Amino acid sequence: MKLLVQPGDGVRPLVKAIEKAKKSIQVVIFRFDRLEIEKALEDAVKRGVSVDALIAFTNRGGEKNLRKLEMRFLECGVTVARTADDLVRYHGKMMIIDGKELHLLAFNFTQIDTERSRSFAFITHDKELIKEAEDLFDCDCKRRPYKPSSSRFLVSPLNAREELANFIEGAKKELLIYDVKISDREMIKLLEERARDGVEVRVIGKMARHSSQMSVRQLKDLRLHTRIIVRDRKEAFIGSQSLRELELDSRREIGAMFRDAEAIAKIIDVFEADWKSGVVATGDEADDVVKPPAAKVAKKVAKAVTKILPPVAPVVEEVVKDVLKAGNGIPIDHEDIEETVKDAVKQAVKQVVRETVEDVVEQQREPEA
Repeated sequence: MKLLVQPGDGVRPLVKAIEKAKKSIQVVIFRFDRLEIEKALEDAVKRGVSVDALIAFTNRGGEKNLRKLEMRFLECGVTVARTADDLVRYHGKMMIIDGKELHLLAFNFTQIDTERSRSFAFITHDKELIKEAEDLFDCDCKRRPYKPSSSRFLVSPLNAREELANFIEGAKKELLIYDVKISDREMIKLLEERARDGVEVRVIGKMARHSSQMSVRQLKDLRLHTRIIVRDRKEAFIGSQSLRELELDSRREIGAMFRDAEAIAKIIDVFEADWKSGVVATGDEADDVVKPPAAKVAKKVAKAVTKILPPVAPVVEEVVKDVLKAGNGIPIDHEDIEETVKDAVKQAVKQVVRETVEDVVEQQREPEA
């Protein structure tokens, strides 16, 4: 296994991997502006390598660039697939070389991520991880359901929440975390529980709420664009998903766990240096998120939702029929059902809107190239 650290390693290791490919390259792209990588992929096609690119259907502010990239790829012979639009976002980043080498990235193929942001990636020949990556790539290209079969290969919104929760719960002494913003209530609760049980929890990034049981610092001179958890200095997770509800439950995110001692030691060295030079975070980090006018957002969301929301009545009718059958004719309080459904829908919409608005606002404050 080889660890890449940004800034520092740049894109040369990725270009070299593309240059040595003999049979196939599979690459997943969310953002892209590195011409060196584009040229390397084009050259690979010219020498007979099969190059397949899975490109996100959208990203904030960069959809036109993605469509232009697709056209350039198609013109030079790259096979292009576009992700579905069933999830809020397809945000994973990875590359597979000849079915034998997996590059799993926390950063995008962009200058800002590789030159001005703290981020990481790893290169591995682990057969289990490569098989899972290939299966996911194939399923997402063909828009077929993917079923995880490895607890070490984490895919949102499928097994990432469960496996990351298990990973955190298993900590005995220490958790070192890089995360753009931890806001998922269940994950924060787990971290606080581990801290109360004597586990040292240190976070470089942001927390949605202040916790006296955890230490939080922010990078001083670099933008943060990575998600890493090191457990007890023996195991690590690297991926694209933060401990946020949106990224665990509503987006395609990709990550993996590993135990490579050398790679983990390098992550720890970088973390300790960043921690030493970092700025202590105080108070509720959620307070520094710009809050757009609530009424304006609410009206626009309601208008947009009503345009695309399918008829609700048929759904309710079918569910009630099923409940009646299961209840063997037991009378149902219609007013109680109405209030319960209203509350459930209200809470679900409220949570999704809150997470989505927060996600957009944060990206506007720290735009990606």
